Amino acid sequence: MKVDAGLGVRIQRDAPTRLLPFTRFFHGFESVPAVRELFGARTAEVLKRLRVEFFSARFGYMGTSDVDGHLLISTHHLHDSEFRTVYLDVVHELCHVRQFQRKKPLFYPDRSYVDAPSEIEAYRFTVKEGRRIGMSEPELIDYLKVEWISPAEHRRLARRCGLSGRRASPPHRRRLKK
Repeated sequence: MKVDAGLGVRIQRDAPTRLLPFTRFFHGFESVPAVRELFGARTAEVLKRLRVEFFSARFGYMGTSDVDGHLLISTHHLHDSEFRTVYLDVVHELCHVRQFQRKKPLFYPDRSYVDAPSEIEAYRFTVKEGRRIGMSEPELIDYLKVEWISPAEHRRLARRCGLSGRRASPPHRRRLKK
Protein backbone atom coordinates (compact mmCIF):
# COMPACT_ATOMS: atom_id res chain seq x y z
CA MET A 1 0.00 0.00 0.00
CA LYS A 2 1.03 3.53 -0.60
CA VAL A 3 -0.09 6.67 1.19
CA ASP A 4 -0.07 10.02 -0.53
CA ALA A 5 0.46 12.54 2.28
CA GLY A 6 -1.23 15.33 0.37
CA LEU A 7 -4.45 13.45 -0.44
CA GLY A 8 -5.02 11.25 2.59
CA VAL A 9 -5.82 8.13 0.54
CA ARG A 10 -4.24 4.71 0.24
CA ILE A 11 -4.01 2.69 -2.94
CA GLN A 12 -3.07 -0.96 -2.89
CA ARG A 13 -0.92 -1.25 -6.00
CA ASP A 14 -0.32 -5.00 -6.02
CA ALA A 15 -3.85 -6.13 -6.84
CA PRO A 16 -4.08 -9.81 -7.70
CA THR A 17 -5.01 -10.94 -11.19
CA ARG A 18 -7.58 -13.70 -11.38
CA LEU A 19 -6.19 -16.30 -13.72
CA LEU A 20 -8.33 -19.19 -14.90
CA PRO A 21 -7.35 -22.41 -16.67
CA PHE A 22 -7.20 -22.14 -20.46
CA THR A 23 -8.65 -25.65 -20.82
CA ARG A 24 -11.76 -24.65 -18.88
CA PHE A 25 -12.84 -22.40 -21.76
CA PHE A 26 -11.00 -23.73 -24.82
CA HIS A 27 -11.52 -27.40 -25.58
CA GLY A 28 -9.81 -29.59 -28.16
CA PHE A 29 -6.87 -27.28 -28.90
CA GLU A 30 -4.47 -30.03 -27.83
CA SER A 31 -5.53 -31.90 -31.00
CA VAL A 32 -5.20 -28.98 -33.43
CA PRO A 33 -2.25 -29.67 -35.77
CA ALA A 34 -1.06 -26.05 -35.62
CA VAL A 35 -1.01 -26.06 -31.81
CA ARG A 36 0.80 -29.41 -31.81
CA GLU A 37 3.31 -27.86 -34.21
CA LEU A 38 3.94 -25.09 -31.69
CA PHE A 39 4.42 -27.23 -28.59
CA GLY A 40 5.07 -30.77 -29.84
CA ALA A 41 4.88 -33.55 -27.29
CA ARG A 42 4.38 -30.95 -24.54
CA THR A 43 1.13 -29.59 -26.06
CA ALA A 44 -1.31 -31.03 -23.50
CA GLU A 45 0.95 -30.02 -20.61
CA VAL A 46 1.44 -26.46 -21.89
CA LEU A 47 -2.29 -25.94 -22.40
CA LYS A 48 -3.11 -27.46 -19.00
CA ARG A 49 -0.74 -24.99 -17.31
CA LEU A 50 -1.74 -22.00 -19.42
CA ARG A 51 -3.91 -19.41 -17.67
CA VAL A 52 -6.38 -16.89 -19.05
CA GLU A 53 -7.36 -13.47 -17.75
CA PHE A 54 -10.64 -12.11 -19.10
CA PHE A 55 -11.35 -8.39 -19.30
CA SER A 56 -14.63 -6.69 -20.08
CA ALA A 57 -13.57 -3.55 -21.93
CA ARG A 58 -15.27 -3.16 -25.30
CA PHE A 59 -11.97 -2.56 -27.08
CA GLY A 60 -9.20 -4.99 -27.84
CA TYR A 61 -9.24 -8.64 -28.71
CA MET A 62 -6.57 -10.88 -27.18
CA GLY A 63 -3.03 -10.57 -25.96
CA THR A 64 -0.25 -12.41 -24.20
CA SER A 65 1.33 -11.16 -20.99
CA ASP A 66 5.01 -10.39 -21.36
CA VAL A 67 5.34 -10.87 -17.58
CA ASP A 68 4.27 -14.51 -17.24
CA GLY A 69 2.91 -15.60 -20.62
CA HIS A 70 -0.79 -15.88 -19.70
CA LEU A 71 -3.50 -14.91 -22.18
CA LEU A 72 -5.65 -11.78 -21.89
CA ILE A 73 -9.00 -12.04 -23.64
CA SER A 74 -11.80 -9.57 -24.14
CA THR A 75 -15.11 -11.09 -23.08
CA HIS A 76 -16.83 -8.98 -25.73
CA HIS A 77 -14.56 -10.35 -28.46
CA LEU A 78 -15.04 -13.90 -27.18
CA HIS A 79 -18.82 -13.51 -27.20
CA ASP A 80 -19.46 -11.32 -30.26
CA SER A 81 -16.82 -12.08 -32.88
CA GLU A 82 -17.05 -14.60 -35.68
CA PHE A 83 -16.02 -18.09 -34.51
CA ARG A 84 -13.12 -18.42 -36.96
CA THR A 85 -11.78 -15.03 -35.93
CA VAL A 86 -11.71 -16.07 -32.27
CA TYR A 87 -10.19 -19.44 -33.21
CA LEU A 88 -7.41 -17.82 -35.25
CA ASP A 89 -6.79 -15.25 -32.51
CA VAL A 90 -6.27 -18.10 -30.02
CA VAL A 91 -3.82 -19.76 -32.41
CA HIS A 92 -2.07 -16.39 -32.87
CA GLU A 93 -1.75 -15.88 -29.11
CA LEU A 94 -0.53 -19.45 -28.58
CA CYS A 95 2.28 -18.60 -30.99
CA HIS A 96 3.12 -15.68 -28.68
CA VAL A 97 3.02 -18.06 -25.69
CA ARG A 98 5.67 -20.17 -27.42
CA GLN A 99 7.72 -17.03 -28.13
CA PHE A 100 7.46 -16.09 -24.45
CA GLN A 101 8.56 -19.58 -23.41
CA ARG A 102 11.58 -19.24 -25.69
CA LYS A 103 12.36 -15.88 -24.07
CA LYS A 104 11.77 -13.93 -27.27
CA PRO A 105 10.47 -10.36 -26.93
CA LEU A 106 6.74 -9.97 -27.52
CA PHE A 107 6.75 -6.19 -27.84
CA TYR A 108 9.00 -3.89 -29.85
CA PRO A 109 8.27 -0.31 -28.74
CA ASP A 110 10.64 1.12 -31.37
CA ARG A 111 8.79 -0.55 -34.28
CA SER A 112 5.31 -0.41 -35.67
CA TYR A 113 2.99 -3.31 -34.84
CA VAL A 114 3.27 -4.83 -38.32
CA ASP A 115 7.07 -4.58 -38.28
CA ALA A 116 7.53 -6.38 -34.95
CA PRO A 117 9.20 -9.78 -35.51
CA SER A 118 6.87 -11.36 -32.92
CA GLU A 119 3.78 -10.21 -34.83
CA ILE A 120 5.11 -11.17 -38.26
CA GLU A 121 5.89 -14.69 -37.02
CA ALA A 122 2.52 -15.07 -35.27
CA TYR A 123 0.49 -13.73 -38.21
CA ARG A 124 2.34 -15.91 -40.73
CA PHE A 125 1.63 -18.92 -38.55
CA THR A 126 -2.02 -17.90 -38.17
CA VAL A 127 -2.49 -17.35 -41.92
CA LYS A 128 -1.06 -20.83 -42.51
CA GLU A 129 -3.68 -22.22 -40.10
CA GLY A 130 -6.41 -20.15 -41.75
CA ARG A 131 -5.51 -21.72 -45.07
CA ARG A 132 -5.57 -25.19 -43.48
CA ILE A 133 -9.13 -24.67 -42.23
CA GLY A 134 -10.27 -23.54 -45.67
CA MET A 135 -10.31 -19.74 -45.49
CA SER A 136 -9.90 -17.90 -48.77
CA GLU A 137 -7.21 -15.31 -49.41
CA PRO A 138 -9.75 -12.43 -49.21
CA GLU A 139 -11.03 -13.77 -45.87
CA LEU A 140 -7.47 -13.97 -44.54
CA ILE A 141 -6.67 -10.47 -45.73
CA ASP A 142 -9.81 -9.27 -43.96
CA TYR A 143 -8.75 -11.17 -40.81
CA LEU A 144 -5.45 -9.25 -40.73
CA LYS A 145 -7.16 -5.86 -40.54
CA VAL A 146 -7.32 -4.33 -37.10
CA GLU A 147 -8.20 -0.76 -36.11
CA TRP A 148 -4.76 0.27 -34.92
CA ILE A 149 -2.97 -0.21 -38.25
CA SER A 150 -3.17 1.98 -41.32
CA PRO A 151 -4.21 0.73 -44.77
CA ALA A 152 -0.55 0.82 -45.84
CA GLU A 153 0.47 -1.23 -42.79
CA HIS A 154 -2.36 -3.67 -43.50
CA ARG A 155 -1.10 -4.19 -47.05
CA ARG A 156 2.47 -4.61 -45.77
CA LEU A 157 1.38 -7.21 -43.20
CA ALA A 158 -0.65 -9.09 -45.82
CA ARG A 159 2.37 -9.20 -48.16
CA ARG A 160 4.59 -10.43 -45.32
CA CYS A 161 2.11 -13.23 -44.72
CA GLY A 162 2.14 -14.28 -48.37
CA LEU A 163 -1.20 -12.66 -49.22
CA SER A 164 -1.67 -10.24 -52.08
CA GLY A 165 -5.30 -10.29 -53.26
CA ARG A 166 -8.32 -8.23 -52.31
CA ARG A 167 -10.02 -8.41 -48.97
CA ALA A 168 -13.48 -9.92 -48.60
CA SER A 169 -15.25 -7.08 -46.76
CA PRO A 170 -14.72 -3.57 -45.43
CA PRO A 171 -11.34 -3.09 -43.71
CA HIS A 172 -12.34 -4.10 -40.20
CA ARG A 173 -12.93 -7.27 -38.28
CA ARG A 174 -16.37 -8.72 -38.74
CA ARG A 175 -18.09 -9.10 -35.42
CA LEU A 176 -20.69 -11.70 -36.28
CA LYS A 177 -21.40 -14.94 -34.52
CA LYS A 178 -21.26 -18.11 -36.55
